[in-house]
Amino acid sequence: MTKKKQKTNKFGSAVRNARKAAGLTQEALAFRAGLDRSYIGGIERGERNPTLSVIEKIADGLGISVAELFSYTAK
Repeated sequence: MTKKKQKTNKFGSAVRNARKAAGLTQEALAFRAGLDRSYIGGIERGERNPTLSVIEKIADGLGISVAELFSYTAK
């Protein structure tokens, strides 16, 4: 597995962990973030490499900071 793929998988896991901790479904997070549910799913599976603006939308949808979202990679 390439380093890029490892990073997208790790970030995807962070999004999933943060979403579950917030008690949200993929659909609810997508609605709050202004994104499509399938895009959230792709990020969580490590199939999508989101831009910084998308990462900010996800963090806003979760009600946390970008730094806090990245802290979920260590959990």
